[in-house]
Amino acid sequence: MAAQRAGGGPPDEESGVESPLLRTGAEAMARGELWEALRIFERAVEVEDGDYRLCALVDVAVVMDQLGDHAGAAERFREALARMRSDAPRMYPGALIGLSQALQNLGDLDGAQAALERARAALDGKDAPGDLRLACLVSSTAVALHRQQWWRALDLAGESLAAARRFGPERAGHPLMNLAAAHFETGRWELAQDFAGQALAAFEAVADSAGVAETRQNLALMYTRTGCFDDAEPLLAAAQEHFDAVGVAHRAGIGLKVMGFIAEQRGQADLAQARYRAALHRFEESRAVIDAADVRLRLAATAFAAGRYEEGEAELAAARATYAVRGLGLHCAQLDYWHAGLLEPLVAQVPGLLARAVDLAVPAALALDAVRYELPDGAQRDTWNRRIVDPALRLAFRYSYLAGDARLVADLIESQCAGTILDIGRLASDPPAPLDLFEPFDPPSESAAPLLDALQLGTALAAVAASAGLPVAPPARIALPPDGHVALDVWLDAAEQRYGRRLRTDRVISV
Repeated sequence: MAAQRAGGGPPDEESGVESPLLRTGAEAMARGELWEALRIFERAVEVEDGDYRLCALVDVAVVMDQLGDHAGAAERFREALARMRSDAPRMYPGALIGLSQALQNLGDLDGAQAALERARAALDGKDAPGDLRLACLVSSTAVALHRQQWWRALDLAGESLAAARRFGPERAGHPLMNLAAAHFETGRWELAQDFAGQALAAFEAVADSAGVAETRQNLALMYTRTGCFDDAEPLLAAAQEHFDAVGVAHRAGIGLKVMGFIAEQRGQADLAQARYRAALHRFEESRAVIDAADVRLRLAATAFAAGRYEEGEAELAAARATYAVRGLGLHCAQLDYWHAGLLEPLVAQVPGLLARAVDLAVPAALALDAVRYELPDGAQRDTWNRRIVDPALRLAFRYSYLAGDARLVADLIESQCAGTILDIGRLASDPPAPLDLFEPFDPPSESAAPLLDALQLGTALAAVAASAGLPVAPPARIALPPDGHVALDVWLDAAEQRYGRRLRTDRVISV
C-alpha cells in the first residue's frame, strides 16, 4: 500500500491555495510516470518552503518506495517527520503510514509496527481523516501478513473492508486483496481466488493501472502455488510489462521469482537459475531483504537438485539468518522443514546426516502444528493441518522411523501431533515434496476513484466466510507411562527456543 498522499496541496487542507508544482507531480504520478513525478517532487523540495516543502519530501519518499528504493524512502520519511508538527491532522499520520510501508519492505517489522502505533494514536480523534484510518488498517493488515499472524490479518482485513465501505469505496481493492492473501495462506484457496478476482475487478473499474498490475501478479502467484501454471503465465506477463515500463524494481523482482519457479517446475533448470538470480539482484538493489531471503530458498533448491550442496547450504543459511534476526520464527520453521526435505536424497549416503535431518524436521513440524491454535475457527485449522502440517509431520515421522528412534516415534503418536495422518505403511516410502510456503503478498498501491459494486460483494462474501469462534489455547504437555516422562519435552523446548513461539502450556497431564 502506498502512503496516502496530500494530492499536491497543503497536507492539512486548511488553505484554499495549492502548489502548482506539487499538483503537476501528482498528475504525473496518477499517469504512472513515476520517474517524472520523482523529478518534479525533488524540484519542489528545493524551491518550496514550510508545509509545501514537507509535503514534497513525503511525496518524494512515496515515489522512491514505489520505485524500490525502500531505504531512501525511509530516510526521506524520517527527515519529513522530524520537521513537521505532530498535530498536523493529515501529513503527520500519512507520513508515519508511508514510513511503515517502507520499513515493511526493508524487513524491519518492529519498526513498521511502531510507526503504525504512532499513526493510530494521531488518528484517535473523532474528526481524524477517514481515508487515513483506512490506510492505517490496510498497512496493519500487511504487517500481520508478514508476521504470518493469520487470525489477526483476517480480522484486520475484514475491519478495513468495512472502513473502505464508509470512508473510501474507491479503495476496496486493498482490503479485498489482503483478505485473499490471508485466506490463501490458511488453505482456503478457492475463497482466496474469489477475493483476488474481486480486487482485480475493483482496480480495473477505477482504471488504477498499478493496482491492476499488482493484483494480477498476486493472483498469478496463487495460480502458481496451486500448480495452474497456464493460468498464471498470462497474468504474470501483463504485470511484468507494467513493472518494467515504470521501473518498479521490487515488484519486477517478484515477477521474475515466480517465472523462475514455473521454469524450475518444468525442468528448465538454467532458465530458472537465471530468473532467480535476476530477481535476487532486483531485491538486493531495493534492499527488500525478506524477498531476497525467499528467493534464496529457490536458489538452494536448484543448487541441491544440481548436486551443488555447499552452495545450497550457503543460500539456506543466508536466508535463515535474515528471518531469525527479524524475529520471524515461523519463517525459520518453514525453512527448516524445507531444508530437511532437501536432505532426503542424501541421508542414506552421508554419515550423520540423518540425525541432522531429524533435528531439523521434528521441531519444525511441532512449530507448524502449533499454528492451528492461533487460527480463529475449525475450518481454517482443518485446512492448515491437511495442507501444511500433514506433510511436515509425515517427514518428521519418516526421519524418526529411519533413525530407529522408537521413543520419539511413540511420543509423536502419544501426543497426537500426527492426528489422522500417521500411516505406518508409508513411513518407509518417499515423503511428499515440501510445500512452497515462501511467497509473501505485498499490499497493492492506492487507487483514486469511486467504486461500490465490488465492495458490496466483498463485504457480503466476507460475512459469509467468517465463522464465529476464538483462537484455542495451546495444549498441555503429556506425561506418559511407565516412567512418567513428558512426551517430546526436549523437542518442544528446542522448538520454542529455536522459533520464539509458545507451543505448549506449562501444565502437564498424565495419561
